[in-house]
This record gives sequence, structure tokens and C-alpha cells, in this order.
Amino acid sequence: MDDCSLDEFRRRWQEELAQAQAPRKRRRPEAAERWARRPEVVPGRGEQASGDPALAQGLLEGAGRPPAARATRTEGQDVASRSRSPLAREGAGGGEQLVDQLIRDLNEMNDVPFFDIQLPYELAINIFQYLDRKELGRCAQVSKTWKVIAEDEVLWYRLCQQEGHLPDSSISDYSCWKLIFQECRAKEHMLRTNWKVGSGQYHYLLNCIPLFLTQNRKGAVSELEHIPDAVLCDVHSHDGVVIAGYTSGDVRVWDTRTWDYVAPFLESEDEEDEPGMQPNVSFVRINSSLAVAAYEDGFLNIWDLRTGKYPVHRFEHDARIQALALSQDDATVATASAFDVVMLSPSEEGYWQIAAEFEVPKLVQYLEIVPETGRYPVAVAAAGDLMYLLKAEDSARTLLYAHGPPVTCLDVSANQVAFGVQGLGWVYEGSKILVYSLEAGRRLLKLGNVLRDFTCVNLSDSPPNLMVSGNMDGRVRIHDLRSGNIALSLSAHQLGVSAVQMDDWKIVSGGEEGLVSVWDYRTNQKLWEVYSGHPVQHISFSSHSLITANVPYQTVMRNVDLDSFTTHRRHRGLIRAYEFAVDQLAFQSPLPVCRSSCDAMATHYYDLALAFPYNHV
Repeated sequence: MDDCSLDEFRRRWQEELAQAQAPRKRRRPEAAERWARRPEVVPGRGEQASGDPALAQGLLEGAGRPPAARATRTEGQDVASRSRSPLAREGAGGGEQLVDQLIRDLNEMNDVPFFDIQLPYELAINIFQYLDRKELGRCAQVSKTWKVIAEDEVLWYRLCQQEGHLPDSSISDYSCWKLIFQECRAKEHMLRTNWKVGSGQYHYLLNCIPLFLTQNRKGAVSELEHIPDAVLCDVHSHDGVVIAGYTSGDVRVWDTRTWDYVAPFLESEDEEDEPGMQPNVSFVRINSSLAVAAYEDGFLNIWDLRTGKYPVHRFEHDARIQALALSQDDATVATASAFDVVMLSPSEEGYWQIAAEFEVPKLVQYLEIVPETGRYPVAVAAAGDLMYLLKAEDSARTLLYAHGPPVTCLDVSANQVAFGVQGLGWVYEGSKILVYSLEAGRRLLKLGNVLRDFTCVNLSDSPPNLMVSGNMDGRVRIHDLRSGNIALSLSAHQLGVSAVQMDDWKIVSGGEEGLVSVWDYRTNQKLWEVYSGHPVQHISFSSHSLITANVPYQTVMRNVDLDSFTTHRRHRGLIRAYEFAVDQLAFQSPLPVCRSSCDAMATHYYDLALAFPYNHV
């Protein structure tokens, strides 16, 4: 609209307002002729834009505003500040102000107001919180007002928390959470790429940290130091900290989250005992603060990783310990020896004591502690064809499953327990996995009906409503807990599956033939595999690391006169640690037991394996 047209339009609107306020309502004929000859300068819907002051007032208040023709966008006042100003100021001289405000509104009709008129900013943030990252990006392209709202720190901080990025951070830790979110997404993409690249080809080096650093991929794979003249008996890990027990009675701990893999020995209670003079280690378990080892002679040692290398408690059974469990979120230990199940926990003063003791009619083969039970621990024990729920609060023993096929594997979550049972071939009934509710004490699902027995099941680490299992037929199966059907079945190993774990996109499985396989189950494709000569007894991975352990079934020393790395890998077991994001490795372990002393040597002897991607060898 040019200046001449604006002046003409202003003059005519002033005349109309003056006529409306005049005591006499008679319209002069000249005014009607002028309205007939008026040029089309008012954007609106034909003749609906009449000279009614009420319509002008309604336009200024935002009610019934006619849509503007899509002309070139002009510079104007900020929409929010304009809309929050007083809109109707009647009285003397109000007509001139009314017309001026109307002219500005007509020139800025392309600016679509939104939250600045009807909703406060806090309520707009409340609405935008239901959008994901893609929808927020689209909203930021609508207008400047929407861009400010869509890039608010509260929204992007909440997105980071929802997707698991920096869960322990507060909103005041960073000034731009959108940038932090983008960096976390880029790291996640890099980790997935490194997982898909795999371990590559091995080169053996000494006294160094193995790395593969090519383009945007960073990672490391190591074969942890072995103990001469000893066979690996059991391995367990938690959050990158690995514990291993040997036939010599030695127990070692590695913190794979650091650059320096210090592997101290956890000593027995008697300082005069020489290494290798204790009985064989039967089981080892570890969590964020405790390490536990059970020996063949029925003794149990408990170490506090924050205080030192000597046990804080030592417990003795009359017979061999058949099963061992350690809570992952508190200091509770459960052991099964002969027909007794004992639960140990520290008192408020820090002294270890027996929290509960149970007697079962059969030998216990599988024992697990239920997570997130609060003050009183709860355990699940499988003894042949019996399944018990053991509560330390009132020493109650509840029978969950009885007089059926024997139990072959067991795992628990916070509210469910899943275990495999043998099939009854003589009645043409295959092996199954039963899922029970711990709160109701009744069966929820009966999964699978296969010919061979289930050897492992993972319920606690699986995504919601999913569960993964391994079978003697070498297949890995994903079960849908909502429908009770098998969502996916993979032919993963030649022999039985001995360990398995899954997350939201991949499966890592280990077989009795010694093969570790990584699968992308969304595409039903094997990404990579690594072979060693012993069954894979332990698998544990996070988003950026993987721990595998090949433990031989036979603990008898072979080729004792040859103590070389090849002999150890072939006959005495192997532990591998994969790190797919080297930049996350710390230079010092948070556990005091895994820190180097001041007088320690600058270098240590390690037998390590270096890995390179296939396309850069």
C-alpha cells in the first residue's frame, strides 16, 4: 500500500468516525458517492470491510479480523509487545489513535499471532513438551515466536532425560541443551557404527593400550592378563568392573573403564596365606561396591571395593556352595549349600549378619535376588522341579512352581520371574519358558514349545515387553511378553547357546563352541563374531562396552610345563574387554582397590589384542 493510498484511506476513515459520533445520523449523499468511488485499498473479503467503528474496534482486539492478502512481508512491531498493549482506549482523541492502530494492523496482517495473545509463555512450554525432536524442529521454522518457544532449554533438557543422555545432570549444568542433545545423538551414532564395525583383525602387543582410531570410529579391545598355572573358573562383571576366580584360589578385579587396567588380587582374611594355596573358586559376583567369592570348601569371602583388598566378612558353610547371588542395587548376598539358603546383609552399624535362613527339600541349582525390594531382600531359588520365593522380612517360603519338569535356567526382574523347564518327550510336550508374577504368585505366560531345552534366559536386561532366550538347538529367540509369541528366531550357534543379552537394537550371544556373535535383530543380520576355544559363560554389555568370558568346563591343568599366551587361551580360559568409545575412558578408577599406588611401576605387563576395522588393515 503506497503513501497516497494510506492518506486517502486515513481521511475517509476519519470522516466515517466523525459521522458516527455526530448528533445527527443522517448520511450526506456525497459520502455515499465517495464510498462508491473508493479504491480497493482495504484488505478483506469484498464489501464486508465497511466503515463500522465496531468492526474497527473488533479488528484491533483480534476478534473477527479479516485475513490479509499475501503481500510482501513488512517490518513491524513485535507481535507479543503489540498484543499486550492496551487495545481499546476510548475518549477524547480516541478516533485518531484507533485509526493509527488499525493501519498498523493492516500492514502487519501476515504476522500470525499465537501464544502471545491467548496463552502465557509457561503454558506454551507445557504444550510443546509433548513434541519430539523432529516436531520441535518443524515448529521452530514457523515463526520467530515459535522458534523461541521450540528452542527453550527446558524442552531440550527434558528430551535428553527421556532418551537417557546425561541422566545425572541438572538443567543448570549446561547453557545450551539443544547443542548437548545433538552431541549426544552424534556420539550414539558413532557407538552404533563402532558396534557394527566389530572387533576386526587381531594383532598382539605388549605394554600398551590397544586402539583402533580411524576416521570417526574410536574403540579398543583387550584380552585381560591371565594368571600363570591357573585355569579360569568363573567371571562376572558390573558396569565395566570385572571379577575373575581361578583354580589357584586367586580372585582378581579389573576396572575396564580406565586407561590403566590395574588388576589387583583380592586377598584372603589371613595375610600369611600365599597366593595359589586356597581351594578352587566356585563362583564370583560383583556390584558397584562389593565383590563376593565362593570356594570349593564352603567358605565365602566378601570384599568392600571402597575400603581395601582384604575381606570385610567371611562366612563358612558345612558343605560346598552350589549357588551364589549378589544384589545389584544393595549389599545383600544369598548362598545355597546342601539344603540351606542363607541371606546375608550388613546391619545399620555395618556388621554383617544373617538376614534370613531357609531350608528346602532339594539341592538348589539356581539362585537370584529380586531387585528393588526395599529394606527386606527377596530371593528366588530353583531346586529341581521346585521354585521358591524367599522373603527375608518374615522368613516366609512361598512355593511358586512344583511337581513339573526340572528347571533349566532362571532370571528375575523387579516384578517377574522367568525360568525354563525341560520338555516331556514321551507326551510330545516340548520345553517351555514360564513367566510368573512375583506380587501375585501366579503364572502369567507359557512361552515356546521347542524340542530342545532352554539353557539361558535374560529378562532383567531386555527392553520392556520383550525377553531373549537361548536353547540347546543353537537358536536365539526373542519373546513378546504381550502376545506370548516368538517375535524372532535366529540360528546363531552350532552347539547350545550358553549366554545371551539384548537391548533396543542388537543381540549379543555366546555359544558352547566358543563363538561370540553380535546381531542387529531389526534387520535379522549378523554384524560380527569372535571365536575362542572354550564355552562363553559370561556376556555383559552397555552402550559403549562389552565384556565376554570363555571359561573351560574342565579345570584340570593341561600343558603345565608350557606357560605362554597361546597355551593359556587354548586351555585356561580368556576374558575380553571391548570399548567402543575410548574418549569415555577415565585415567583413574573410582574404586580405590583398582588404583595404582604411588610407588607402582609406570608400565605393567599385559597380554593384549589390538583390533583394526576390516577396511583399514
